[in-house]
Amino acid sequence: MVKKEKKSPRGDKRRKDAPALIAELFRSLPDKRYSVKSLMAAVGATTRDEKERVRGIVRDLAAEGVIEQVSEGKYRLSHSERETVEGTVDMTSSGALYVIVEGMDKDIYVNASRTSHALHGDRVRVAITRKGRTGNPEGEVVEIVERSKKNYVGVVEMSEGDAFAFVRVDSRKMATDIFVPARALHGAKGGEKVLVKITGWPDTMRSPEGEIVDVFGEPGDNNAEMHAILAEFDLPYGYPEEVEKEAEKIPETITDEEIAARRDMRGVATFTIDPADAKDFDDALSIRRLENGNYEVGVHIADVTHYVHPGDLIDTEGQNRATSVYLVDRTIPMLPERLSNGLCSLRPHEEKLCFSAVFELDEQAQVLGEWFGRTVIYSDRRFTYQEAQEVIETGRGDFADEILKLNGLAQTLRKERFRNGSISFEREEAKFDLDENGKPLRVYFKEMKESNQLIEEFMLLANRRVAEFVGRKRKGAQNAERTFVYRVHDKPNSDKMAQFRSFVLRFGYQMKAEGNKAVAKEINRLMKKIHGKKEENIISTLAIRSMAKATYTTDNIGHYGLAFDYYTHFTSPIRRYPDMMVHRLLAHYLAGGKSEDKEYYERLCEHCSAMEVRAADAERASIKYKMVEFMLDKLNEEFDGHISGITEWGIYVELEDTKIEGMVALRDMTDDFYLFDEENYSVKGREHGRTFTLGDEVRIRVVRADLQRKQLDFDLVASYDFDTKEATPVE
Repeated sequence: MVKKEKKSPRGDKRRKDAPALIAELFRSLPDKRYSVKSLMAAVGATTRDEKERVRGIVRDLAAEGVIEQVSEGKYRLSHSERETVEGTVDMTSSGALYVIVEGMDKDIYVNASRTSHALHGDRVRVAITRKGRTGNPEGEVVEIVERSKKNYVGVVEMSEGDAFAFVRVDSRKMATDIFVPARALHGAKGGEKVLVKITGWPDTMRSPEGEIVDVFGEPGDNNAEMHAILAEFDLPYGYPEEVEKEAEKIPETITDEEIAARRDMRGVATFTIDPADAKDFDDALSIRRLENGNYEVGVHIADVTHYVHPGDLIDTEGQNRATSVYLVDRTIPMLPERLSNGLCSLRPHEEKLCFSAVFELDEQAQVLGEWFGRTVIYSDRRFTYQEAQEVIETGRGDFADEILKLNGLAQTLRKERFRNGSISFEREEAKFDLDENGKPLRVYFKEMKESNQLIEEFMLLANRRVAEFVGRKRKGAQNAERTFVYRVHDKPNSDKMAQFRSFVLRFGYQMKAEGNKAVAKEINRLMKKIHGKKEENIISTLAIRSMAKATYTTDNIGHYGLAFDYYTHFTSPIRRYPDMMVHRLLAHYLAGGKSEDKEYYERLCEHCSAMEVRAADAERASIKYKMVEFMLDKLNEEFDGHISGITEWGIYVELEDTKIEGMVALRDMTDDFYLFDEENYSVKGREHGRTFTLGDEVRIRVVRADLQRKQLDFDLVASYDFDTKEATPVE
């Protein structure tokens, strides 16, 4: 008698639920490739009929578009069935990319082989395929939703016979050269620095195809390089002719009717204090003693909105630019020069139209009264910061009494501000002496002295009081909120502050305070302790990185860094469009106008915040370029420095004397295999355990200066104790 084989109930269920089980297998591991045989095993198909049924299920799922065949006999979940999210591409130099998705804590990593030709800045749809070894999501680009309009700067390399060319791109955000057919060169020649736009990327091509948009000239030429930097950040490097012509039409004459409609302050002692190389003067100060013994201080700001009207050509151009851009050797103004350096500039010995904030202050710098409105002024003198500083230090010179009194009031305002929790960040700012061709001859650092602080405190006072005047709820106005443009700064992220506390502890500094104001006061105490010490720059830099970024918005949350409940930008309308918005809104409300369209102004705030970041990035790029250029003749020389940054690919070192920064690649540190420790700001040798940490003193050798990439490469010579002069060589 033959015994019947006992069937497994579990096996029966797997066979019965085979369609659902197979579909679930694909969905649970969307990146895995399954062979038909592995699917048969997964559902327990052993007989010929059961195996044929699995083949039929696979055919049906493929026909329905649930799965797709990727090779002979192998399938995976189709793109349309995967969990997808939409985000923006952040490209790396290797060709891999990260997709930044709003609302997700971690960016999605995409291997270079799975980018579907996505480029930096593209809006893409990405399928999340798995969690990587670190727990971060990994994925595959399944759709390019919107191509970035970004153009790229690079150098033309012609093919043999000039049949076509490639543009070797400067940016590390482009991992491949751009193919340019001869018809799209538009006169560009081999070796020239150009601006290229991408026109497409066919699946059959290894590189994107492009077209030359502009030719800058020879690499290394100062004008070519500065224009290229502006183009790289999509910033203008010229002014439209029609806008210049429109500016030329504006009359210079100030009519008697216009003067009569304003507060006349031409008889009050008034002057400007600006950098020696300044061309536009958008603020002036006036002061006089009142009969009651108090002081009337006027903060007079160029009345740009008298000349520039909403929606006209100049206003539209200024709104698009949103800010002036300051490169190492030039200013690219927001407004045409006829306005910025002429009509609106508060030049000495000329009558000028202003929008003013006039304060009555007592000897303790308490504000006893204020007035906002349009004025006409006459500047008696233009001071440079150095000239004003000399008056402060010697007590002698033009308008000595006025400058000394203003300085005394400013210092009182400053002390009160810090008492209230304002944070003092005074990181040294690199400047260059350039020759007539733009070549850097010397690096030096701008020092903030009392003359700078004098101007700063009165500008802060005007900005704060204007914001309070508009923003504070008013009696008898049903507490209605009025739309306004605020400059806000959020409180610091607690995790970043915890990391910062841990870092400064290594230098022997403790920060134990909790709570917003207490933390601010602790930071100020720390800044005083480190002033003049070798660790000052690195700690100041990291403190700033721990802070939120200041932005423009119509939603007031106050300004944490300044410890102001209300703050705006009123004092620089020649170079910042938000200040023009503030002038218009303030004038509207002074005239009794109702609250303006919040949504419209919020959109403008977002645009201005974005343009501010772009302009700052361009300025940093120009500084980096000049720093690399300065080091070109210093190859193979050794310098002392300290570790200013650590990443998974290298150690950044800032040189002590010049604050110039370069990188030591981990792959070039051959004495060990170094691993990156993000939490502890360090790298550690796997075999010998040698550790390099943020702030460590080191000695380096300059090995490469790449102008096109704005990059310096260093070799690590030794870890170094500057005080004892003891060096530990790096073999």
